Amino acid sequence: MNAASEKVAVKIMALDNNYEEDLITEIDMMNTLKHPNIVKYLSSYKVGNDLWVVMEFMGGGNLTSILELHAQLNISEECIARIMLESLRALEYIHSLHRIHRDIKSDNILLSLSGNVKLADFGYTVQLTESKNKRNTTIGTPYWEAPEVITGDLYDAKVDIWSLGVMALEMAEGEPPYMDLPPLTALRLIVVDGIPPLSPKFSQQLRDFVQACLEIKSSQRASAQELLRHPFLLKSCNLDGVKKLILQAKEIQKQQEDNLAVFLN
Repeated sequence: MNAASEKVAVKIMALDNNYEEDLITEIDMMNTLKHPNIVKYLSSYKVGNDLWVVMEFMGGGNLTSILELHAQLNISEECIARIMLESLRALEYIHSLHRIHRDIKSDNILLSLSGNVKLADFGYTVQLTESKNKRNTTIGTPYWEAPEVITGDLYDAKVDIWSLGVMALEMAEGEPPYMDLPPLTALRLIVVDGIPPLSPKFSQQLRDFVQACLEIKSSQRASAQELLRHPFLLKSCNLDGVKKLILQAKEIQKQQEDNLAVFLN
């Protein structure tokens, strides 16, 4: 890395004796994951009572910043397919190492200004072993949680696929299901009713893709490897399509900031 010219991102985490082991695990996870669709870990430093984690800079921000402008943007199915494709490549790699991310959501999908899509934030990632090939810890973000996580049952890498399906639905409709409800109510509905299907205004391929991710029974849910062969992904735009979406979002954000500045003055 050329320190004089290359931008980096720095994540500052407070050092706490209760969580120091968790921080070490997260850094170890980041350091051992090497894939084009995973944000690159560069180094870490102790600064006072904080740990500074230096990572690859992603100038497009996170996917959430785009979804917050869903009403003003036209997020095409081609863009959804591309972001799903790149996210699945990251998940297939992680799952091949017998790891579960456990916090797949738009906050943790980062974008470069050139349209690259990368998975970030491995604070909840867990390693499965031959003797412990499933987990039952409740962890993650409520609206994206799979039913088996909510009920405290044993789960495996299929929980990441559920969360990916919620993210696809979020890209199509603007927010995850049940977002207008209190978390506990949403969790109950996810377990009892599952996720409502996408509107028929979306293509059959996208609806089938989301359904394959959101099967309530994890044994019937598709794997990352299977989803990478799904016909919906064939309609993926190239990276320029994602780049165009990022630039449109940044233009709207700048206009909003300018309007606010005029109002405040």
